[in-house]
Amino acid sequence: MNTPSPTPRTERTDGPAILLGALAPLSRPGWVEAGRHLVAGLDLAVHEVNGAGGIGGRPLELVVRDTAADPERAAAAVDALAGLGVAAVVGEYHSVVARAAAARADALGVPFLCSSAVLDALTDEPTRWVARLPPAQSHGWRIYADFLLGAGRTRIAVATQPSAYWASGSRVLRDHLAPRGGSVVELDAHALSPEAMCDALVDHGSTALLLLVGHPEPAMPLVRAVRRDRRLADLMIGAPAGQPEFAAWGEALGADGAGIPFLRYLPERLGPLGERVGKELGERLGETPSFVAFEGWDTITVLAEVLRSHGCDRGVVASAWPRVVVEGTRGPIRFSRTPGINMWQWAWAPIQVVDRDPAEPDRLRVLHTG
Repeated sequence: MNTPSPTPRTERTDGPAILLGALAPLSRPGWVEAGRHLVAGLDLAVHEVNGAGGIGGRPLELVVRDTAADPERAAAAVDALAGLGVAAVVGEYHSVVARAAAARADALGVPFLCSSAVLDALTDEPTRWVARLPPAQSHGWRIYADFLLGAGRTRIAVATQPSAYWASGSRVLRDHLAPRGGSVVELDAHALSPEAMCDALVDHGSTALLLLVGHPEPAMPLVRAVRRDRRLADLMIGAPAGQPEFAAWGEALGADGAGIPFLRYLPERLGPLGERVGKELGERLGETPSFVAFEGWDTITVLAEVLRSHGCDRGVVASAWPRVVVEGTRGPIRFSRTPGINMWQWAWAPIQVVDRDPAEPDRLRVLHTG
């Protein structure tokens, strides 16, 4: 197993840089906080690889493109990056955007290592060009559904918007909960105002409302409306997609944003490597790093090992996914073919259900592990 050095050595790098394309949402309507954390993780790992001598003496160079949560913009970015001669493309947070990037990378024969998008159907057909680090949505959201059942929440309402990602999430929840005595009703966040949403929750007798909607709008207005409705004092608000993960959530909502369980892809305790990387990420970000920042660091670490061991030819990189084994910040990373998943998949990153502690909203507490 290949473990990165605890601290990077400063060594000379010679020769032309090895270009890596990176996709991330860095402007609205993209989830900018996620994009910033993702790029911080990618950039830190590139810095460490280069500090340790690069790849065969050649430095890595990250060429970042802002997707702004736009699938067409992402596909065009993959085209442009391929034209620049990148060895591979990495990154992206939004699933529908990563899906467009994966399709274009597959068509062009460019390796794509997806850092942070979970949609099961990231590609329609089996492909050797795409690999993924985060767990598939069906895996993580089933764990979240088990948490709901364990908490006695069986009448689930989902506030949703039109999106392949949200539709897939609703389907996973319904398919997992229905045989176990649960039910899921969908409420259209476009058609219903926050106040009308509260009325619908009361009429349905919901015990939990899951936010399958964009951030900050309409997620935050929905939270505020529910928190202020005395009829819904016992209702659990949940956010499996992770909206409360980032500091901006707590800053905007304060106490209203606490006690909202979400999925996070970290172990309960980080090992020495994770602790060291987490400290350095925190210094770069000026705040506690999210799991997305760790995903970024792991992405470059995996790809650097592939390049180091197998070379920079795109076809060779794509063929190396099943042979790489790397110690990441969250455990050993290796890729396999997983039933129902058309790409190479790390099965699986550690998964937690966490929330912001109502007594101390800046502190995250672990509620469930899967």
